[in-house]
Amino acid sequence: MPTYKAPVRDIKFLLNEVFDYPKHYASLKAGEQATPDIVDAILTECAKFCEEVLSPLYQSGDAEGCKLENGEVTTPSGYKEAYQQYVMGGWQGLSAPEELGGQGLPASMGLLKQEMMGTANWSFSMYPGLSLGAMNTIQLHGDDQQKQTYLVPLTEGRWAGTMCLTEPQCGTDLGQVKTRAEPQADGSYRITGTKIFISSGDHDLTENIVHVVLARLPDAPRGTKGISLFIVPKFLPDADGGVGERNGVSCGSLEKKMGIKASATCVMNFDDATGYLIGPENEGLNCMFTFMNTARIGTAIQGVGPAELSYQWALDYARDRRSMRALSGKKEPDQVADSLIHHADVRRMLLTQKAIAEGGRAMLYYSARLADHMVEGHLDGDDKKVETYDDKLGFLTPILKGFLTEMGYEAANLGMQVFGGHGYISEHGMEQIVRDTRIATLYEGTTGIQALDLLGRKVMLMTQGGAVREFTLRVSNFARKHVTNKALRPYAWELLKLAAQWNLLTVRLMLAARKDRDVISAAAHDFLMFSGYVTMAYMWARMAVVAHERLEKGGEESEDFYRAKLATAEFYYDRLLPRAQAHATSMLTPTRNLMQLNADDMTFTH
Repeated sequence: MPTYKAPVRDIKFLLNEVFDYPKHYASLKAGEQATPDIVDAILTECAKFCEEVLSPLYQSGDAEGCKLENGEVTTPSGYKEAYQQYVMGGWQGLSAPEELGGQGLPASMGLLKQEMMGTANWSFSMYPGLSLGAMNTIQLHGDDQQKQTYLVPLTEGRWAGTMCLTEPQCGTDLGQVKTRAEPQADGSYRITGTKIFISSGDHDLTENIVHVVLARLPDAPRGTKGISLFIVPKFLPDADGGVGERNGVSCGSLEKKMGIKASATCVMNFDDATGYLIGPENEGLNCMFTFMNTARIGTAIQGVGPAELSYQWALDYARDRRSMRALSGKKEPDQVADSLIHHADVRRMLLTQKAIAEGGRAMLYYSARLADHMVEGHLDGDDKKVETYDDKLGFLTPILKGFLTEMGYEAANLGMQVFGGHGYISEHGMEQIVRDTRIATLYEGTTGIQALDLLGRKVMLMTQGGAVREFTLRVSNFARKHVTNKALRPYAWELLKLAAQWNLLTVRLMLAARKDRDVISAAAHDFLMFSGYVTMAYMWARMAVVAHERLEKGGEESEDFYRAKLATAEFYYDRLLPRAQAHATSMLTPTRNLMQLNADDMTFTH
């Protein structure tokens, strides 16, 4: 059975050499305990847990799936035991405040853990991952009693959390939500409605599940301005904070899915369930964005994870599998044929996977630093700091979620392609990675929704292009430092040209949208993908600079590692980055080529 090996060396390269996390942590109040020794110990233990406990359950969990019997959901064999080990290791509260039972480490430490867990076993990681979003939402928007009642058991992992948005008649368009919330004399609410596609909606891993639910009050305005947010537990807390009587919450069915079959995706019915308002009335969507943004960054990991996992397995297969001779001559004359890895086209696929996995990881870790500052601003009550870093992270979030999940799906398919026919059968696990990864481009907002959020909301509406100008200035300042270095000049010049082009494209789209509003929707996907390729190019340039400096210095034990970094950076700039220009061309074409056919004209006829 294929196994997962945590890329600890690459993680440490980014943390210690590219982004200087030791200095970053030293500047944070929550970073006092995140010393290099502690971080190394956490990475080592997390890698061990993922490799030895979670990875072996990946294929078996998919084969067995979840079951719904007598209204209760059971997870696959081994999941309960693995979850107990997860809880005993204190992993759920890694970045939670100490006063709530957590370890008080920076938020980015949680992302490092999530990446390894998600790569080893995405289905398993979704259960505690949804809880993290619920914890963040309650911590930022709940009152003191709600925090005390729910955050401690959630932090300890005894309780789990979910996000209940989607209904049969609406997904992204939450203005159509029909779930009702009737006020009660005791200050609670009666919640009635049906939610679908609820990840971790019910399971047997924890003693209670805390649902964070969007619903409407009786006198609420129409549309998104009339949505409120509620805490609806599976079991009502008793007077001592333990598990009390069963609430009116039940799992109606399990969705039959393409992938992530070990993750319980539920239809949840709320029948006069007791709920508690969280945040102000009719501002539920604003509060829920805390959860949604957490989930979107978490979903971006599902772009990096499958690229890493499929690359590891495809690389091993390409080294062992023999087929034909290399066009440049025999590489293994004593064997019946040369290994796949000697064929240039196989190298193309493997290096694409490697470039996506390592470039995507760098994008995540770069963004995680911003998240640390934003969280610290929240804890300190520093609204200006929160706003500053929320804007920076908010600009990158749709790029992370949209671009990385699209690229991760491409990488998963390339891994399957390396295996040929063996990739299409279940034995090697490659088809499972493809199936599991497909959902990443859909949930928490499809790629199209992320693109509209980036171009329509973050760039045009909120900042009038300022978000692009701010980020590209940072890219340009970095590039200018290296234009005089002969080895690094190609990366620096390319980044300077791309930064200027990104701004020019933004202005041209803003001007075009004044005459034709469809421009925003028509160009959004290409704009997002262009933005993603340029952002990843910036990350690869930063990694190349460090690798070049280490090799110039000499005497490094990891010279092969650094040479591989430079080779992969060159591959990315030569073979993947040119795709950005196709997106640049496409986004500027008139909307007529999309809109000239009416609905009847598009109907298929013989």
